[in-house]
Amino acid sequence: MTTPINIVWFRQDLRLIDNPALIAAAKAGTVLPIYILDDENSKSASIGSASRWWLHHSLAALNKSLKDKLRVYSGDAKAIFHELTTEHSVQSVHWNRCYEPWRIKRDKLIKKALIDADIDAQSHKGSLLWEPWEISKSDGTHYRVFSPYYYRGCLGTGAAVELPLPKPSRLKLADGEFGESSLDELGLLPRIPWDKQLAPHWKFGEKAAAKTLETFVENGIFDYKSGRNFPSQANVSRLSPYLHFGELSPRQVWNRAQLAGDGPDVQHFFSELGWREFAHTQLFYFPKLQSKNLQAKFDQFPWRKNAKHLRAWQKGLTGYPIVDAGMRELWETGYMHNRVRMIVGSFLVKNLLLHWRDGEAWFWDCLVDADLANNSAAWQWIAGCGADAAPYFRVFNPVTQGEKFDKAGEYTRHFVPELKKMPDKFLFQPWAASKEILDDAGVELGVNYPEPIVDIKASRERALEAFKSLKPTEE
Repeated sequence: MTTPINIVWFRQDLRLIDNPALIAAAKAGTVLPIYILDDENSKSASIGSASRWWLHHSLAALNKSLKDKLRVYSGDAKAIFHELTTEHSVQSVHWNRCYEPWRIKRDKLIKKALIDADIDAQSHKGSLLWEPWEISKSDGTHYRVFSPYYYRGCLGTGAAVELPLPKPSRLKLADGEFGESSLDELGLLPRIPWDKQLAPHWKFGEKAAAKTLETFVENGIFDYKSGRNFPSQANVSRLSPYLHFGELSPRQVWNRAQLAGDGPDVQHFFSELGWREFAHTQLFYFPKLQSKNLQAKFDQFPWRKNAKHLRAWQKGLTGYPIVDAGMRELWETGYMHNRVRMIVGSFLVKNLLLHWRDGEAWFWDCLVDADLANNSAAWQWIAGCGADAAPYFRVFNPVTQGEKFDKAGEYTRHFVPELKKMPDKFLFQPWAASKEILDDAGVELGVNYPEPIVDIKASRERALEAFKSLKPTEE
């Protein structure tokens, strides 16, 4: 008699520790671990190039942890499950919930088909601290502003965040062929090896994630509240890709950080985890967050189209050094410091008046931590059209931002080496330097470093006028 198998469907939870779906499948008996690259159902939300690169290496690490028993597939997940359950004796299927609209729609169909076939199908909470529907206002509606969402909704109950679950003490993995593909056949790695520049900056998998968390808690979390604003300091966690791909769970992160104490730095770090939860709640209740303005009045905003300006921004050739440093960090590492993300985002949507979706799309393709909820919510926030958005009059000045948060120029000079000899006084506004100073620094504006593509003062005034022109509309 064929031994029944219990499928654990890995998605954004590529780990063994604190994995409720894996634990449930292991308790049920023999486990078949699978991963499905479903570009057919994701369509426009298919993961970007940098994230695909990360996914390849993360799956390889997971497969190693599973003793080479991870089966990978590519195609329509509904069809793949139909084949697996038709051709094999499947007793149960378990997965941890994801919150992208296309996944929710697809997963409901899969769950119904499995149940109709008398197969136990269970989804589990493994990616968030608080499910979107668990946090609501007294009138039953969801929060649209972060502070009450987090402090009143999430923390207001006084309930502690659950402890992480251990990895299964006994894990019997299925043997045999199940019509799977090889990891290389998924085609996640780029055909042109641009990823070589990314590789030195990252390590992948559950063990690397745990080590990164430990390093941050031991060395970076102290002075986090202030230090996280300075891109040359080691006060950011760099945990976002590990959280997105689930090589770490948020419960692991929260509980480990909690051991560092209860001071303002730890509490501020917790609030950043809260922002991640808030973004997923926004996406859950507003499924078109990636493409549609949360505030309808922005549907009439006079965005410009300027391919030349967009390309200069993408390549880090705007003539504003802190902006260019951030965009080059993104291209070279697949990551960008959070303070600089706000600076480059403000520059795109307010100084250039280019649509926030242009920025969202570029980040989606270039970030190793590209997350549909976080990326969409962050761009809507900086554009002013999202929930709890930045006020329209908040326009980051790239000169003063550079002078304040990269005073010694360590970050900027690293990513914009053509300016490494510029004196601090003119580093963030080289156009203000005399020809003699520029010559001494080896800088020729318009030749080896660009002139500013817009005037910062004039573009700010233009943005303010555009924002003031918006008329309230009924949401």
